[in-house]
Amino acid sequence: MMAARAAAFLFVAFAAAYFLSALLRAVTATLAPLFSAEMGLGRGDLGLLAGAYFLGFAALQLPLGAALDRYGPKRVLTCFLVASVLGCAGFAVAQTFGGLIGARALIGVGVSACLMAPLTSYRRHFSHSAQLRANSWMLMTGSLGMLSSTLPVQWLLPTLGWRGLFWMIAAALALAIVLIHVAVPPDAPSPPAVRDSHRYRAIFRHPTFVRLLPLGVINYGGMIAIQALWAGPWLTDVTGRSAEGAAEGLFLINAAMLGTFIAWGFALPRLAVRGWTAQHLIAAGVPVSLLLVATAVVLGPAAGAPLWAAWCVSSTSLSLAQPAVGQAFPSAQAGRALSAYNLAIFVGVFLVQWGIGLVIDGLMGMGTDRVSAYRTAFAIFGLLCLAAYGWFMIRSDEAANRP
Repeated sequence: MMAARAAAFLFVAFAAAYFLSALLRAVTATLAPLFSAEMGLGRGDLGLLAGAYFLGFAALQLPLGAALDRYGPKRVLTCFLVASVLGCAGFAVAQTFGGLIGARALIGVGVSACLMAPLTSYRRHFSHSAQLRANSWMLMTGSLGMLSSTLPVQWLLPTLGWRGLFWMIAAALALAIVLIHVAVPPDAPSPPAVRDSHRYRAIFRHPTFVRLLPLGVINYGGMIAIQALWAGPWLTDVTGRSAEGAAEGLFLINAAMLGTFIAWGFALPRLAVRGWTAQHLIAAGVPVSLLLVATAVVLGPAAGAPLWAAWCVSSTSLSLAQPAVGQAFPSAQAGRALSAYNLAIFVGVFLVQWGIGLVIDGLMGMGTDRVSAYRTAFAIFGLLCLAAYGWFMIRSDEAANRP
């Protein structure tokens, strides 16, 4: 285990990069009205643009896991972040929708190691309770990044414009690369046996992975999809708020998430001592989120930012699935296991982001009014979440009894 000071430096360096990756993930929710007005993008286009980040992100997860186990978190993350700098620069100069899609996908590729590299490092260097705390505080850092993508971005737009904003983020990512190079200790090389002997098949068939997979794809992926994109359009298209009002609502949502992850970081070590496992907490938390998404569908225009903030907060127990998967495997396989589960999550984000947009556009094309189209799309999402939770509960005995 690392000394406290070294662990703190390690955390800060990784957190700087993850902050920026989360800001990039969520900024399309704030910029959606601007893109719609400036480039004439429909809701399906917005879903595709936002989802391109997650598609690029997901495409690299399996090779990323093997690279993390073989080369170590520091080298892998610094190399990947170079691609994110290039992606931000490309987004800033793109003149077509296709150019924006390609650049955003490259951004997703570049930041795809920003959480998995730290979690792999924590699995190697931190105790069990410290891993849970570090994971929650990394997600807290991500919430801070998403918080910064709301009102702070709205305030910067009149001065920088969205293109200048992406040039600024590119410069910040370059500084993060320097910080990681200076603050994170060198990676120890993995022995050849670790490099070659472990394959993904055993990970995909592991009972813990199988049990948590649907929740990762649908519920956790859906939470990120709505937080990072569809909460904004819901506030403008369903509740009738202005772009500035939607940004204020997104600020509230992300502030609530930030506070929740801070609380999880303090509470989890104490809960672990008292026998509360990650899966116990997930089992208790998900029903609340199911009730809240159903409430949002029923209320429609009356379901504002406070309700969506409560839904996001109730969904944060799903974040415990990642360390639960990592701890189910030996440390030499942690990179593969964590990246495989992250792949599932971000495939889910892409599918939910794009799928909600396609359903809304399809229903409106058939004559359904806008509010009803949103409510139907979110009702379908809620039913899929319920099915995933049912799988999780049905698999409980098998997952508990198998090695």
